[in-house]
Amino acid sequence: MLTRRLLQLFVGLAMYGVSLALFIRAGLGLDPWDVFHQGVAGRTGLSIGVVVIIASFLVLLLWIPLRQKPGFGTLANAVLVGVFADVGLALIPAFSHLGGQIAMLVGAVVLNGIATACYIGARFGPGPRDGLMTGLARRTGWSVRIARTLIEVVVLGVGWLLGGSVGVGTVVYALAIGPLVQLLLPRFMVPVPVKEAVAPESRESDALRSPATSGQATRG
Repeated sequence: MLTRRLLQLFVGLAMYGVSLALFIRAGLGLDPWDVFHQGVAGRTGLSIGVVVIIASFLVLLLWIPLRQKPGFGTLANAVLVGVFADVGLALIPAFSHLGGQIAMLVGAVVLNGIATACYIGARFGPGPRDGLMTGLARRTGWSVRIARTLIEVVVLGVGWLLGGSVGVGTVVYALAIGPLVQLLLPRFMVPVPVKEAVAPESRESDALRSPATSGQATRG
């Protein structure tokens, strides 16, 4: 069982990084966090993968006052998504033809949904951004939906001001990713023994796949 969980975690995070590269190469807009990452990358000259990694660890610092504890999957997420995003960008060409861009966008959304279901289903803890969402909701008493909306509106606005790409892909992602993950997650959720069902990573996974968040699942 552990072998399956580890394999599913690493494959999921690799696919997530590649899906980010596909979104960028499609050139039709990114999800809120990646609008922010792209904006920072454009201003600093760093690769977007490096920005993703740096941002992940900065977000983890915000876990401290929220009394969140990272799991193994949290740390793996913080590093590997950025690594594979840069690998994907090095291998995937950009498309200038609209048909190719649309096909790449659809592929990015589907791959992102599969990747999200894989890493959440592995039950090794939430990603940095999803942990920030659930921790903020728990400490403030807000709903998870309100916490996520607030966070993503802020990062989207800052990213747009920094020059990140906002477009039809941003809207498609927002509308499609929640239902897609909700559909796929039961297929990838690894069952755990009853004694482990109350572990922090299990509770976070349950929060991320609950009806309240099903419309807003993301990488974390």
